[in-house]
Amino acid sequence: MLTRLSIRTPGQGLHEITEQVAQAVLDSSALLGAHGSGLCTLFIRHTSASLTIQENADPSARRDLEAWLNRLVPENDPLYTHRSEGPDDMPSHIKAILTQVSLSIPIQSARLALGRWQGIYLWEHRRTPHTREVLVHVTA
Repeated sequence: MLTRLSIRTPGQGLHEITEQVAQAVLDSSALLGAHGSGLCTLFIRHTSASLTIQENADPSARRDLEAWLNRLVPENDPLYTHRSEGPDDMPSHIKAILTQVSLSIPIQSARLALGRWQGIYLWEHRRTPHTREVLVHVTA
C-alpha cells in the first residue's frame, strides 16, 4: 500500500515524522498477514530535504547534528554557481546528497521495528517553510 504524507516544515532542521509514518503502517496492517511483518519504505520527493533515523530522546542531539551539517556545508561559498533560489539553495542540495532520500524499516507485529531511542525525521535543508511529500510504501 502506498500512502502520501504531506509534511509542512517551518524551516531548516530535523522534524520528527514518526507518528505519521506509524499511522500509515497501521492503516496498512490488513496487508501484513497474521504475523504483521513486512517492510516500510519511505521516499522523499525533493532534492533539498532528506530523511534520517536519529535519536528522539534528547533534542541536543538534533541541534548538534544540524550545527555540524551547517558547518560542513556553509552558505555563500564562493565556489557555488547555483544560486537562483538564494544562499541556502546549493547547500541544501549538497546536504541532501550527504544524507538519505529513502529509508527502509522492518515492520514487526504491525509496528515499525524502531529501536528505543529512534525516531524518523524529515531533515529540511532550506531556511524557509516548505511542504514536503514523503511516500510511505508498506509491503508484506
